[in-house]
Amino acid sequence: MSNYTVITDGLLFPEGPIAMPDGTFIVVEIAAGRLTRVHPDGRKETIAEPGGGPNGAAIGPDGACYVCNNGGMQFHEKDGLLLPGDMPEDYSGGRIERIDLDTGKVEVLYTEVNGEPLKGPNDIVFDKQGGFWFTDLGKGRGRSQDRGGLYYARIDGSFIREAVFPIPTANGVGLSPDEKTVYVADTLPGRLWAMDIIGEGEVARPPGPRRPGRLVGQPSEFCYFDSLAVDADGNICVATIYHSGITIFSPDGASIRHVPTDDLVTTNICFGGADLRTTYITLSSAGKLVSMPWERPGLPLNFLNV
Repeated sequence: MSNYTVITDGLLFPEGPIAMPDGTFIVVEIAAGRLTRVHPDGRKETIAEPGGGPNGAAIGPDGACYVCNNGGMQFHEKDGLLLPGDMPEDYSGGRIERIDLDTGKVEVLYTEVNGEPLKGPNDIVFDKQGGFWFTDLGKGRGRSQDRGGLYYARIDGSFIREAVFPIPTANGVGLSPDEKTVYVADTLPGRLWAMDIIGEGEVARPPGPRRPGRLVGQPSEFCYFDSLAVDADGNICVATIYHSGITIFSPDGASIRHVPTDDLVTTNICFGGADLRTTYITLSSAGKLVSMPWERPGLPLNFLNV
């Protein structure tokens, strides 16, 4: 059993946790198509119901919540756990949404890039300039699977760029402390990639075909990767499925460590609390948001005054 404290349960596949300055937490509930505020006592409050599959979430420079909406997923219950699957019949299309936290108003910012529809936007992180990197994992349809990628956009709807394609199952995304590197977790192979940023939404591509960037590392254990967060020392903490827990990479990949949880589908991690020395983790198949003391402080997120 991991050394965590349950903040709340009964969530319908939570992801995208944000530790807010007022002590509350914002999470998405993918299976409910909902953005939810969780109070420290575990009480839940609906902020908005954008439908589809709200996934990664981040606070932007205007104080709004920006959400990667994957358009919806099939879900299956097994042994009391909720497990995700392929594209559902009521799939509503991938998009990037802006949600006003005071009114719950949902605004769709992007549904395509260069004429190509967004399929399954997944995770998001803001840079100091107020733009955001996001991933699109794509959707599965039985025997076929979209290929994912890494993208960049501005919050006013004026600019979106495909930075790297393909990254087969691009999921978690984060920035190094100096914002010279963007990290992407590739789900199905369980790989962590690093790309050098050379401009707005631009990264340097390595020589040779089919490599999205530098391979930081890949654990020897069978696992899938989900979302990630970066700590103050630049270590990359990746939520890990099957080999359940958080996999911690040093920036050069020389060290790979693992902090276990007891949920098969451990999906997201963020930092908060005093001195950012607490992690908040979504145990998605069990529907829980939990907290865990951490070995070192997290990297402060832009536009979130924790």
